[in-house]
Amino acid sequence: MIKTTILDATSENINYCSDLLKHGEVIAMPTETVYGLAANVFDDKAISKIFKIKGRPQDNPLICHISDLDMLDELMMDIHSKIFQKLIEKFWPGPLTIIVPKKASVSNLITANLDTVAIRFPSHNISRTLIEACGFPLAAPSANLSGKPSPTSANHVYDDLNGRVKAILDGGICEVGLESTIIKLDDDLLRVLRPGIISMDMLKEVTENIVLDDSVLNQMGSNSTVISPGTKYKHYSPNADIVLVDSTLDKFKTYVTDKLNEDVWCAVFDDEQKFFDKNVLTFGYNEKDQAHNIFMILRKIDEIGAKKVFFRCPKKENVGLAVYNRLIRAAGFNVVVL
Repeated sequence: MIKTTILDATSENINYCSDLLKHGEVIAMPTETVYGLAANVFDDKAISKIFKIKGRPQDNPLICHISDLDMLDELMMDIHSKIFQKLIEKFWPGPLTIIVPKKASVSNLITANLDTVAIRFPSHNISRTLIEACGFPLAAPSANLSGKPSPTSANHVYDDLNGRVKAILDGGICEVGLESTIIKLDDDLLRVLRPGIISMDMLKEVTENIVLDDSVLNQMGSNSTVISPGTKYKHYSPNADIVLVDSTLDKFKTYVTDKLNEDVWCAVFDDEQKFFDKNVLTFGYNEKDQAHNIFMILRKIDEIGAKKVFFRCPKKENVGLAVYNRLIRAAGFNVVVL
């Protein structure tokens, strides 16, 4: 078994991790969104390790991370789009992933045989410093076992991947706590494939020609082609069954109170726990708090040994839409509407 070590993000340890990556290894790194499981974009054997380590389906594409705009030339075809330029000027570095036409040098393993590639320029200093030390972009999905809640701390990564990777660079708790917003440009149409902390309203400051893809709120068919991470498979799920309850607080309380026992819990917004006598978790007062906390709460559910958890439904707008998107997938689309 591989010995897994959590490393402080010193210059020495960053250089050590870059050497591992240069020699075909896979390591875990912090970003502002969640921790990523990173490998050299141009090393197919290393990319294959990502899928093996995570147990990730091969038709689920990866996101490529860069540390400067010059790296775009290594990954994407030239596109003459004013919208693309405005997007990168406004949101990069930051938690926005853009799907663009790929260059032939980008492996089909990364893109799931698509002719597009997903690219992100993270704002986290440690991930950018690591990429700079490597001298090449890094492919990096979330550093968790496939289907489980994404990791927002080095300890989360260790819990999932101990014995599977050599090194985890510790950057503390992720600032955002939710994966990046993913968009795709179809000519001048901006299509949101996965919502995140960069909301629809924020994107509308760049263009009003924007649509929300059907996969954000609806379950894809088993034969559907995946063009973006996080759109097809059950994701973010603890061992417990998650049930999302779309209702007012009063109706939620009436629905769940008699169901609560040592195995069954509920998760509500901050300040609402006073309405429940037992077995209650909170995951934030406003949408940004909920985005930051949601994966920590989903992991805590396993720590407390709950078998089923009823979740209050967040708002389905702005950042709340991103939280809702993660919860319906964690619940396997098991939603009760009252």
